[in-house]
Amino acid sequence: MSAAAGSGPDRIAARFARLQSEGRAGFVTFVTAGDPDFDTSLAIVRGLPKSGADIIELGMPFTDPMADGPAIQAGGLRALKAGANSHRTLELIRRFREGDADTPIVLMGYYNTVHHYGVERFVADARAAGADGLIIVDLPPEEDAELRGPAESAGLHLVRLAAPTTDAQRLPKVLSHSSGFLYYVAIAGITGTKSADAADIERAVARIRAATKLPIAVGFGIRTAEQAADIARFADAAVVGSALVSSIAANLDSAGKPLPGLTDKVLTFAADLARGVRSARVARAAS
Repeated sequence: MSAAAGSGPDRIAARFARLQSEGRAGFVTFVTAGDPDFDTSLAIVRGLPKSGADIIELGMPFTDPMADGPAIQAGGLRALKAGANSHRTLELIRRFREGDADTPIVLMGYYNTVHHYGVERFVADARAAGADGLIIVDLPPEEDAELRGPAESAGLHLVRLAAPTTDAQRLPKVLSHSSGFLYYVAIAGITGTKSADAADIERAVARIRAATKLPIAVGFGIRTAEQAADIARFADAAVVGSALVSSIAANLDSAGKPLPGLTDKVLTFAADLARGVRSARVARAAS
């Protein structure tokens, strides 16, 4: 799908085209909308592109995030406690777009959130707010037609997930109607609890690349600039989520309120990860 099917620019395609022209992988960041509160979350999201983020995944807070580990679960609960909901998430995107017309934003979360809002209304409002894609972690390809059609019509990419358990028989189903990029989940299990071996991931990415022209982003378990660089040497993008959310948590007081300098510390950490991603292929070329 091209986002030209709906209204507005195809920022995801444009970003990956730029990354290809620059000869480097992208840095994809995940944070939860409204964590630890709306204003702080907006400040972090606004600062991520200047800290090196090429694409922003924005988590939609949900009360039962079954695919997420403790860090992201806690971030979602903090956001909900601070008043986060779907309308506020879309407002955050609208506010972000006031100063950034180019950085792609992909909403990531669970189908209950979309279904409760109303599918047609959600995709229209998300696109109007400035979102570029959706990752719905609990909606398998066999069951996503009721979202896929409206999303395509609105110009929203529906990004699908592959995992180590996605075998040769399953992969074509995952790739069918997938758009924007493919998100390869490098480990089996919940987010942020362990890391996978880079050599194993490289073999998996090579197998997937033989079956699709979509860019392949790899996530789950990246916590350091060195790990991000390892992934960026062969993937089209490296995704960091739990480590960034943990950085937010580490800069809260005992009442869960932001300590002075929280935003700067999170963005400094993001910039360090971005440097790892951006240096990866330079280091490979020099070796």
